[in-house]
Amino acid sequence: MSIKKIIEGKKEWRAHVARVKALPQDYQIVYKEMQKYLFKVGPVELGEGIGLLSEILSFLEEGAAAGKDVLEVTGTDVAAFCDALIEDSKTYLDLYQESVNQKVSKDKKE
Repeated sequence: MSIKKIIEGKKEWRAHVARVKALPQDYQIVYKEMQKYLFKVGPVELGEGIGLLSEILSFLEEGAAAGKDVLEVTGTDVAAFCDALIEDSKTYLDLYQESVNQKVSKDKKE
């Protein structure tokens, strides 16, 4: 990765964080929990930029602008909301399961 791309990525991330900080407090809490959840179980491509996180942030910004409670926007099961967003994406869990299965198959053949 070039220096220029790293710098652009940092600028993009700082702008993203500024948008998060502009949300109402309850929205910030839910966003941060969603972010942590997605970093743990989320899609592999999440590490390739902030596309999904930016889309989530835009969605939350719209809810806040409309004066809605954050759980009206996401529903009370925030993890299920996140799961629905990534249901068609390859996750780190998928990769881990594949590697375990490949190792077992390889070891079984030997």
